[in-house]
Amino acid sequence: MQYDLAVIGGGPAGYAAALLAAGRNARVAIVETHRLGGVCLHAGCIPSKTLLYSGKRFYDATHGLAYGVTVEQARFDMAAVSARRQKIIETLHKGLAGLIKRAKIDVIPGWGTLAGPSEIRVTHPQDEGDQAEQTVRAKKILIATGSSPAQLPIPGAQLPGVLDSTGALALEELPARLVVIGGGVIGCELACFYASAGVDVTVIEMCDEICPALDADVAKLLRTELAKRGIAFHLGATVREITASEVVFAAVGSEELQRVERDVVLLATGRTSNIAGLGLEAIGVEIDPATRGIAIDARCETSVPGVFAAGDVTGQVWLAHAGSRMGEVAAANMLGGDETMAYDAIPSVVYTAPEVACVGLTEAQARSQGLAVKVAKMPMGASGRFLAEHDRQRGLVKLVTDAETGKILGVHLVGGACSEMIFGPTAWLTADANVADLQRVIFPHPTVSELLASVGARG
Repeated sequence: MQYDLAVIGGGPAGYAAALLAAGRNARVAIVETHRLGGVCLHAGCIPSKTLLYSGKRFYDATHGLAYGVTVEQARFDMAAVSARRQKIIETLHKGLAGLIKRAKIDVIPGWGTLAGPSEIRVTHPQDEGDQAEQTVRAKKILIATGSSPAQLPIPGAQLPGVLDSTGALALEELPARLVVIGGGVIGCELACFYASAGVDVTVIEMCDEICPALDADVAKLLRTELAKRGIAFHLGATVREITASEVVFAAVGSEELQRVERDVVLLATGRTSNIAGLGLEAIGVEIDPATRGIAIDARCETSVPGVFAAGDVTGQVWLAHAGSRMGEVAAANMLGGDETMAYDAIPSVVYTAPEVACVGLTEAQARSQGLAVKVAKMPMGASGRFLAEHDRQRGLVKLVTDAETGKILGVHLVGGACSEMIFGPTAWLTADANVADLQRVIFPHPTVSELLASVGARG
């Protein structure tokens, strides 16, 4: 069968592209090895946020005295939490599968390999161990195969109890002691969950601060708040070895070894684009040496005309919502459009307690570009709503603007559930707004979001 568009990969980038194309009356197929939804639905965004919510509720139950609430004998039931996690995954998967079916998109199970710029060879594993093949032909092809946890050559990384993020999200029992190697977003989120559930958690990070991509003020405050939950941090440190009972590490540049006991180790050392086994070299699809993903232009097209790529496989932005937008841009262009991908207004969130949400340039990034930078800050405790709900937590609103034009360059938030606030600043950056535009926005009272207007008055 000849398709207008064929997608390799059914994650956020792939299914977003397929749905947009089908909505424009294109004949579409998705080639998917596992299940629709990708890592985000099955081993990433959704299960992690489900676990985090349970962890936060347990923490609230056991720390409610300050709010006049006493809970007798609170117990964290990991089996029940895991069952709820899986139920939510299955509910969302069923909904997505139904959406794809109603859009009349063909889902072809199997491993897709490029046999040409308009041809995919799909291998179907058989029960007997043999493999059957079929050929899918399409006018345009989108590669959206996502990413996998990166593997570092740490001695002992293959020992029992050493897990990547997928394994850490699937644990059925709480360990007594967890050591997280890597203090990025994934490491901090899972550290927060397990610490909230009562686990003894240690985080070892090679950089001088956790989540090094965040604004420096925000990252420092986040670490301070996470430490209140009992998480121990070792910054500027590298892991030398994992043993059956310990993680051995040392400060960068030092030979003095330190040790921390462990039951489970989480390797949260980043992700790598899934580019192997796709037949990219055979048809000349180039790899970007900087991202180690598929090289694309602003239209999400690869070096081979008619072959596009979107999401984590490009190594551009490791976020599901960024991948979805890339998939939509790619699909529109594959059907004759002329859209480009903008990367300067993509929000990012760390779903810890407190949450972090940001969009645009950090203060350091803005200064490195030679801009005339003006910074305005306000503590979230200046909000009556925030103080009523989070008086034991510190938070921050930080606005980075161009001192000469008033243009909003970046907004950085830490505290409460700020993930639900960042869409506003994202819209402002998308619209090239300035501080004067922000001042015309009417915010409801009392809300934490009002702080955006207050800090804007200072900006």
